Amino acid sequence: MKALVTGCAGFIGSTLTDRLLAEGFDVVGCDRFSDYYPRDIKERNLEGAISHPHFTLLEEDLLQMESFPEVDYVFHLAAQAGVRASWGKSFEVYTRDNVQATQHLLEYYKNTGIKKFVYSSSSSVYGDADLPMREDRMVQPVSPYGVTKLAAEHLCYLYWKNYGVPTVSLRYFTVYGPRQRPDMGINRFVSAVLHGEAITVYGDGTQTRDFTYIDDIVEANVLAARSDVSGEVFNIGGGNQISVNDLITAIEAAVGKAAKSRAHRRAEGRRAGHPGRHPEGGGTSGLACQDRDRRRAGTLHPLDRE
Repeated sequence: MKALVTGCAGFIGSTLTDRLLAEGFDVVGCDRFSDYYPRDIKERNLEGAISHPHFTLLEEDLLQMESFPEVDYVFHLAAQAGVRASWGKSFEVYTRDNVQATQHLLEYYKNTGIKKFVYSSSSSVYGDADLPMREDRMVQPVSPYGVTKLAAEHLCYLYWKNYGVPTVSLRYFTVYGPRQRPDMGINRFVSAVLHGEAITVYGDGTQTRDFTYIDDIVEANVLAARSDVSGEVFNIGGGNQISVNDLITAIEAAVGKAAKSRAHRRAEGRRAGHPGRHPEGGGTSGLACQDRDRRRAGTLHPLDRE
């Protein structure tokens, strides 16, 4: 079996690449090494894969590629990440990398007979939806980033509906684990505690998140690829909530050191009296409903983790 992994040098993409290689896949990885975070981090992510005889790296911009490798599976993880950075003029980058690049891939592979096109989406598509967040509820993203991820989901659906491309979209809920991007919350909190720096918390810290371990995200990708489900969307979350304040307390206990201080920053930009998220990505709460996973795809849900 042969697979294309876009965004192969990233946090999730590199971990998925290692898993596929370990299972005997021939893997073509594509990454343009954008400057969203340092290149050397991404190169370290690929240290294991780069020397593997069944791995080929293409350092390419998806939108500049006129053709793509002949493969059985496409795992599309390449995207411009970051909720706060998606506002303003930089939105052009998000529409290019998250929407246009997805359409370009789907258009190329629509008549090639691939077994599955697995798209990496995000819980950001839900916005301020009621909890737990269900796939069959109306989605109203409250960030430009979330808008682009939802648009790409719609592209996957329409290429399945009109051309029979066997797509599955996976909505990730706050992924954590080894190789996590340096801008992500747990990474920043751990670094701050270790180095005796103050932790900045948006809001009062009572907002909750549903964190999902990286190995469970990878497992969901593999199961989605091997399943007979197409044209659908699935939540991939741990199914448990933890507040930001409790998360920091847990990190302090694990590290064996207290944070220097916690600086609470008001969620600026929110309309007066409006309970939703502020424009730069501070949040209310997130919790994945997993009923759909168990009903439609059997084992397409990750394990519970403490």
